[in-house]
Amino acid sequence: MVRASQATTFSSSAYFDDRGLHGTAQPITEHVNPHSRPIVSYFFPKGVGEHHYGERHPMKPHRLTLTNALVMGYGLDKQIHHIYNPRPATQAELEMYHDHDYIDFLSRVTPNNQNEMRHLIDTFNCVEDCPIFSEMYDFCRMYAGASLAGARKLTAGACDTAINWSGGLHHAKRGEASGFCYVNDIVLAILELLRYHPRVLYIDIDIHHGDGVELAFYHSNRVMTVSFHKYTGDFFPGTGKLDDNGASLGKHFCLNVPLQDGIDDDMYLTIFKTVIEDTVTAFRPTSIVLQCGADSLGCDRLGAFNLSIAAHGECVNFVRKFNVPLLVLGGGGYTIKNVSRCWTYETAVLVGATIPDELPATVYDPFFRDSQWKLHPPLTGRVENQNSPASLQRITISIRNKLRYLQGAPSVAMQEIPPDLEGWLADEERKQEEIDEERGTALAGERRSDRSMARNEFFEGDNDVEQDEGPVSVKRTVSSRKPRAPGKRARGKARGRPSATAKEDGEEMEEIPVVAASRSTKSRRTAKPRARARAKPVDKDKDLPDADFEATADAETDAPTPVDLEIDIS
Repeated sequence: MVRASQATTFSSSAYFDDRGLHGTAQPITEHVNPHSRPIVSYFFPKGVGEHHYGERHPMKPHRLTLTNALVMGYGLDKQIHHIYNPRPATQAELEMYHDHDYIDFLSRVTPNNQNEMRHLIDTFNCVEDCPIFSEMYDFCRMYAGASLAGARKLTAGACDTAINWSGGLHHAKRGEASGFCYVNDIVLAILELLRYHPRVLYIDIDIHHGDGVELAFYHSNRVMTVSFHKYTGDFFPGTGKLDDNGASLGKHFCLNVPLQDGIDDDMYLTIFKTVIEDTVTAFRPTSIVLQCGADSLGCDRLGAFNLSIAAHGECVNFVRKFNVPLLVLGGGGYTIKNVSRCWTYETAVLVGATIPDELPATVYDPFFRDSQWKLHPPLTGRVENQNSPASLQRITISIRNKLRYLQGAPSVAMQEIPPDLEGWLADEERKQEEIDEERGTALAGERRSDRSMARNEFFEGDNDVEQDEGPVSVKRTVSSRKPRAPGKRARGKARGRPSATAKEDGEEMEEIPVVAASRSTKSRRTAKPRARARAKPVDKDKDLPDADFEATADAETDAPTPVDLEIDIS
């Protein structure tokens, strides 16, 4: 027997809203062909949308649950190649950028012990905007782990586009929280990309300036940051002037596009496409990180722009068409029904699918009742546009002038990759001549067997030509060749050896005694390894003593001779 109370649900309202004349989108049932389009990976940490900052806090992680419900309701999961539930980031991975003391504080602080840790809470700026809530550290590890997983898939070539709507918290600093952000997952993901990619372009379309990412890479020329944001001087975080463009090696690698309230679709898309196209042309990034903060939409709880969901998605589509490895992240956005619609539409853009304007039926239908369950509700025209074409033209010209200073994309010093085992074995089997040939020090098969003498070397062996041990016999070679022209230097060396073919060529060998000059044995002499013994031309009819005298004298005076002399040291 069934009780009457069991015939109804615990809620008096229907499970799905009755839309009446408003249609319902049917989910896509066709699965994507893996080879028909770029590979897209979707990262959604299970349970990330269940966390809660506080009752009156504008940041609502529940928007992630709504987004995922719409993505699955449209059947976009059939168009996504890979869907991951990534593991949380470890403490060591968080400390790749953040300070150890700060991460240790996040791992220990809870709502129950925050009174005992009040001094650390003030130190690390976990007040007001960044409150202490239950399982806060687990929440940080979840969204940071998803961004790191997406970066790893991109570097491994496992996908062309990685999506993590839970990430994009761009205000967190190295040692403190800021602007609802505790861990800067964007910086961690970019550091992971830099392990493989030489140049990374970061694009931020949140209404707030991406100060945390800019500060992390303010002195780097491998990461270019481009932020489109509202700037009035007092709007949070108060940074992002047009003149802020990096320092040291990062000079001109930091671009800021400050905008005023009420900018509309046409103006925003015009300046966005112009700046991004010029930046990509000059910087030539090998990967792109795109932060899609949805607080730049019209009617946002904290924003003041007039952008529609279609224009916001067109920015994503424009970046996608560069065909560069792309990491797409979430960010701000405080009217959660608009945020979920925006990120759902941009997911469809990234996978190349077309979805209708009617929303699919989900358990969250009451959130969209006031907009009649439409994907593109009217969001524009609520705020007066304070941007003029002249002001946007001035910003564009200023940014183009900064890009001129780049003078080509920066490069990175390539590290030598060690060979594998097969390469090492091949190196061991090579001969010395092959190694010298590869290093560029080979002598083309020539080898020098005589001893080389340094200029400051003292030698006192038997081969010392300046010893005081008696006469040195000099053999004069009289060649049958024609004499050299007068005034040219002879090529014979003092340390040369007698030619073995001299007698075969008809040359006459005559031995000439030369008396070495007496020198003190205490005096030090520096050997000249390229010293040459030279003599004046000697007629054959002259006596040998005359030739003996001239050869000895010319060896001392270093006079040019046309006759080759070979010295036999005995």
